[in-house]
Amino acid sequence: MTTVNDIKAAIESLSRKEFMQLMQWIHDKEMQQWDMQLAQDSAERKLNFLVKEASEEEEKGTLRDL
Repeated sequence: MTTVNDIKAAIESLSRKEFMQLMQWIHDKEMQQWDMQLAQDSAERKLNFLVKEASEEEEKGTLRDL
């Protein structure tokens, strides 16, 4: 089984180009997990408070465009 230390050592041996490819892969993987978590939270209605807050701000006339 590969350990974190093995992975760190392998990363240290990468060329700059390979390291940048790995960083892009890690970023893409993180964004994929973020999207999945956001979809799950939305399906479980955990984000409804945001809609409520935005509606309240709109009613008060204090809602701003991003």
